[in-house]
Amino acid sequence: MADIKHGLEVLQNNVKIAPSKAGVYRMISKSGEVLYVGKAKNIKNRIVAYTHFDKLPTRLKRMVAQVDTMEFIIVENEAKALLMENELIKQFSPRFNILLKDDKSFPLLMIDFNEDYPALRKFRGKKNDKCKYFGPFANVTDVNQTLDFVQKAFMLRTCRNSVFYNRQRPCLLYQIKRCSAPCVGKVSREDYQKAVEDTICFLEGKSTGIIEELTQKMQQASENTDYEQAIILRDRIKAISSVLGGLNVEYADIKSADILGVAEKNDMFCIELFIVRNGQNCGNTTYFPKHTQDALKEEILEAFISEFYADNIVPKEIYVPFITDDMSFLEIALNTKILTFSRGNKAKLIKRAQDNALAALERKIALNSSIKSNLIELQQVFGLPDIPKRIEIYDNSHIQGAYAIGAMVVANQEGFDKKSYRTFNIKNTEITGDDFAMMKEVLKRRFDKLNEQNKPDVILLDGGLGQLNAVYESLKDYDLEGINIIAISKGVDRNAGREFYHMKSKESFSLEYRSGLAFYMQTLRDEAHRFAIGTHRKKRAKSVFKSRLDEIDGIGAKRKRDLLTYFGSADDVAGAGVEDLQKVKGISKKTAEKIYNYFHK
Repeated sequence: MADIKHGLEVLQNNVKIAPSKAGVYRMISKSGEVLYVGKAKNIKNRIVAYTHFDKLPTRLKRMVAQVDTMEFIIVENEAKALLMENELIKQFSPRFNILLKDDKSFPLLMIDFNEDYPALRKFRGKKNDKCKYFGPFANVTDVNQTLDFVQKAFMLRTCRNSVFYNRQRPCLLYQIKRCSAPCVGKVSREDYQKAVEDTICFLEGKSTGIIEELTQKMQQASENTDYEQAIILRDRIKAISSVLGGLNVEYADIKSADILGVAEKNDMFCIELFIVRNGQNCGNTTYFPKHTQDALKEEILEAFISEFYADNIVPKEIYVPFITDDMSFLEIALNTKILTFSRGNKAKLIKRAQDNALAALERKIALNSSIKSNLIELQQVFGLPDIPKRIEIYDNSHIQGAYAIGAMVVANQEGFDKKSYRTFNIKNTEITGDDFAMMKEVLKRRFDKLNEQNKPDVILLDGGLGQLNAVYESLKDYDLEGINIIAISKGVDRNAGREFYHMKSKESFSLEYRSGLAFYMQTLRDEAHRFAIGTHRKKRAKSVFKSRLDEIDGIGAKRKRDLLTYFGSADDVAGAGVEDLQKVKGISKKTAEKIYNYFHK
């Protein structure tokens, strides 16, 4: 009770000095830990609300009991407060703030106006003012589907400039009527630009006149006996009509809105997000916030909107299952409308988001229960002191020593933690092909960056006793207290389910055939193997397209393209003399000598 009294005294003292302006506040413990970061239109009024202790939820009562000091930051307006709050939450990860588990970005479609013949491409990342963006889409499947429709209907190029500027004949996409082949002059600049404009209208939901215009052109082409062009236009009309005909009437009058559903069960929460743009459902995605014990649905929804839209595109409207007091602040900060509906079509959409959130949450709870039971059994069978919270699984991949990589996969009490996955390019070329030596290098590099936050409880290796002993030898200079190392080797006839497990503290053993724990351990090992093989293949595939010109200092993408355009191939560049190299635009005598010396040293 003394702590609560002290916390309330701290709050009451800060009410006297808190500014009556928009800003951000931090609550800090005696140890200096940032307990909570909040924002407010009026900081003083918000602090006063915390002094009404009996009205606070249990989670915030515990926080008040630990408060020792407070800090304030005044900002110009609500939008700045929202951004500042989000930055501080990311910096400190306060344990009384409700946090999103990830900060995944959404894919977009982009038309790049930096190019003579603008291409339509998938995009993630920092935006460019000279490009136009469409979306967002909830996942890659949704953006690929839209890109496929647009290719059929408008035949814009999707290739990279390095391909576009070096083509001498049309590619397969032209043959299957997915591209108009501007690379080789199969379409005029004016006609291509018109296709770009039509694409923009279509993606912005302004496609009412496109079909009529294309129909007139098709009829004219037919009258002029240009039947090939008439067929192309007919196929484009069919593609557009199929998309427009497939639009769901539920979304027809929605131009730009996100629909949110929230569900709660067993102290866990789920947020379901549906994205609607220009009458089209651009997909849905699910979030499971952290630090939600004793939280209320109102807190969860407010926190989600605040954090999520600080980093993502804000729609014109956000539909929610209920309105809270703080949502007027969020409307001003995000420059959007936050709405709820009790009847009608939009109320049905909110109900669908709610139902999806509950279904996703129930699946998550069932999955977590299964994982937890496996971890409890893992602790018991392998004689571990505690239930594992972090398991790291390692594997190597190479082809006769080439393109060698090591891979680390991480699993926790909620499943695979893909944001913690890591790959290691094997630096010591003398050991590639030696799995023991490769694993030693990977583990040493991993342990050089070990700290209390990312310390594993269990390390699982794909290998036998030899691999286990090699790892212990490589890590003899590191503190392995609390870390249990397990090696898993193939069973008789490499039969899945009959693997042997090796530990330093006990004799090698196998698990009950087809038991739940055996399947779980196989899943961990197989995920590491999948990740290692996939990364190795990407590295190998990337090397296929690598030119010897890439290895020359000072030869960037443009000079490389100009050299290949002039000479035809890297081999011809290698065989050219200094004077011939100087004939290429942008290649000075000094650069020509550098290229010549590289190939003739």
